[in-house]
Amino acid sequence: MGKASSYEWSYVWYFLGFSLALNFGFLAQRYWEKDSCNCLRSMEAEEQKSLNGVFPEKGRDEVAVVGTADETLVGKMPAAAQFAAVNSGDDDRVINLDHGDPTMYEKFWLQAGSKTTVTISGWQYMSYFSDPSNVCWFLEPTLAKEIVRLHKIVNNAVTDNRYIVVGTGSTQLFQAALYALSAAAGTQPVSVVSAIPYYSFYRQVIEYLKSGLYKWAGDADNYNEEGPYIELVTSPNNPDGFMRQAKVNRSGGILIHDFAYYWPQYTPITSPADHDVMLFTVSKSSGHAGMRIGWALIKDQEVAKRMTKFIELSSIGVSKDSQLRAAKILQAISDSSEQATSAEAHKSFFEFSYHHMAERWKQLKEAVKQSGLFTLPEFSSAFCEYSGRDFETQPAFAWLKCEADIQDCESFLKGHKILTRSGRHFGVSPNFVRVSMLDRDDNFHLFVKRLSMIGSQT
Repeated sequence: MGKASSYEWSYVWYFLGFSLALNFGFLAQRYWEKDSCNCLRSMEAEEQKSLNGVFPEKGRDEVAVVGTADETLVGKMPAAAQFAAVNSGDDDRVINLDHGDPTMYEKFWLQAGSKTTVTISGWQYMSYFSDPSNVCWFLEPTLAKEIVRLHKIVNNAVTDNRYIVVGTGSTQLFQAALYALSAAAGTQPVSVVSAIPYYSFYRQVIEYLKSGLYKWAGDADNYNEEGPYIELVTSPNNPDGFMRQAKVNRSGGILIHDFAYYWPQYTPITSPADHDVMLFTVSKSSGHAGMRIGWALIKDQEVAKRMTKFIELSSIGVSKDSQLRAAKILQAISDSSEQATSAEAHKSFFEFSYHHMAERWKQLKEAVKQSGLFTLPEFSSAFCEYSGRDFETQPAFAWLKCEADIQDCESFLKGHKILTRSGRHFGVSPNFVRVSMLDRDDNFHLFVKRLSMIGSQT
């Protein structure tokens, strides 16, 4: 072989330099990744050290239980924000407890991990139809199965010989039920009533829609018109938390029972509900409000058909993705109820939720007592068939009344940077406000602290 020309040597040097550059870049990247991993491990170690200081001998993904099964569950989400102390820097923060956004439950579902993960491939569940042979043809069979299973475990509703209709939250089901029942009543518009304090959304929806089939007729206690009527019975009631029965009790009446809060973290389950139209929702049973899934248990097939038709015409069914995720969540709740032992109470969703609600109500009552400016309803205790314990109702909302000379409780609390919903929206005096008990810990603890100090500031 002859000597390489200068032209050829230039290519050799070029490729040699290019190779060195690639190797240098690779080594630098490996060094950076190693350094980043070490840094991340260091941060995780510091976080673990911090958590161990709060919950000794507990891992990052565990929830600690202190005391007996009936005492306070103090497990907390292992996120720094959840352990942030309520300090003077929070004095200017506005606390919005107007809505019942159930973010309190994030802690439990974080520690559940992959048990509730749902993977859906791009080719799956593309059809409108879930089960064409079913009255509710867009109801996923998996969700129907888990709904029945959960009700049988908790024993809070009769599911035998019932039709299940799924909706985009209980709000759509409420509208579907109004349509189905008023359309069958014959005389329109049918009066719709509910005893005060009634759920504020009922009146708002009915008056907003301006349907020719039904009309809002106010307080059920004062209703005395002739002819068909529909009574809305929410039990436990939103906003005051009391168990409810129908008030009008007259021939021609049709009842819709809203059992969004008839679950063992809120109230004792004394017997299974057994009514013609019963509404439930994922948002308040599990905390997954963003999933927008509710279901109705219907006794009459024709009513179920008309409700299904309403949903078909308004949204052509209900998201399958949401239904499958809801089924997975309900399955996890049922599994946790059946599998958790007394030593693993924190692994049961309802036990975790019960203790957390009990602790919150204890803190709120202490704050109200310390302030001296407010009062709360008093609930009687009852035996819960699900949990086997006696306890007082501990609602998802606090029905707070301002005493002394405070005429507008909502405005008064707004002056202290606490947003609530006035009693006006529920058909009663503005001396009352509804306060959500379901917000995250940092907001709730700041609310309790601020409320307890109001008396000394006025």
